[in-house]
Amino acid sequence: MKQATFAGGCFWCMVQPFEDLPGIESILSGYTGGHADHPTYDAVASETTGHAEAVRIVYDPDLFPYERLLDIFWQQIDPTDSGGQFQDRGASYRTAIFYHDGAQRRLAEASRRELQSSRRFKGRIVTEIVPAGPFYPAEEEHQNYHRKSFGHYRLYRQASGRDEHAAKHWPALLPDGELRRRLSPLQYEVVRHGAQEPPYDNPYWNNKEDGIYVDAVGGDPLFSTMDQFDAGDGWPAFRRPLHEGLLRREADLSTTPPRIRLKARLSGACLGHLLGETGSRQGGHYRIFSAALRFIPKEELASQGYAGRPALWSRGS
Repeated sequence: MKQATFAGGCFWCMVQPFEDLPGIESILSGYTGGHADHPTYDAVASETTGHAEAVRIVYDPDLFPYERLLDIFWQQIDPTDSGGQFQDRGASYRTAIFYHDGAQRRLAEASRRELQSSRRFKGRIVTEIVPAGPFYPAEEEHQNYHRKSFGHYRLYRQASGRDEHAAKHWPALLPDGELRRRLSPLQYEVVRHGAQEPPYDNPYWNNKEDGIYVDAVGGDPLFSTMDQFDAGDGWPAFRRPLHEGLLRREADLSTTPPRIRLKARLSGACLGHLLGETGSRQGGHYRIFSAALRFIPKEELASQGYAGRPALWSRGS
């Protein structure tokens, strides 16, 4: 396990984006980057301690690489704001990446340069990249605040403007031009608009080779052939995903009765549907379209950058 530490404004809003993902062991809200020992919430808010509100994440880099944590971090913040974040002002709400070793520093600096050169933001990226120092856990009432005080948290977050900022600068999917370059026309229609591919006329509905399926857009590992079965409808069917945290469920009202649409949590790609009750004798299952997936044979996991994925793959056994 390794540690990653990020400051992104109010730490209430920096927990949920990382939780329930594969390899994330724990997320702790706290204070770091200042000069006072064992600060309190009120002391940090007074702007006299030098500390920033932050989260410290314990994670398995084989299951969820540091680069992916950085991707998520940048999507939560306004990296051009040096005076705080959204409605929260002051140095205690600054943004920062606190690196724990040289590798994290190099990756963080490279990701910041890439973000700056992408011109996604008009202003200069001012997020600090500094060594990690002592981390002081916040009071218990602030841990997992989005769960403990859900109503107040939602009102606070909605009023902050954080979600509107993310939607403007980080659309769920890649731009249309990039998607069309990467994907076939059918794949584009499936992942962008939730179109249905033809049954039995798709590459994976009866795949017998051992391996995993990854998101065709984002590359995240989603399903294993160990959990695949023939549902008799001509599409890939799975009893469970590799990790539920990489999926998002939403209502699909385009059919009668409505169904549960499945999307990739990190890329936003449409994947298919959740049918019936999973694990039941009635055959509830994850129906996933081949067009939304890319198959990686078991023996090619390491060569294709999924060196830690054999553990994920075998989890389905």
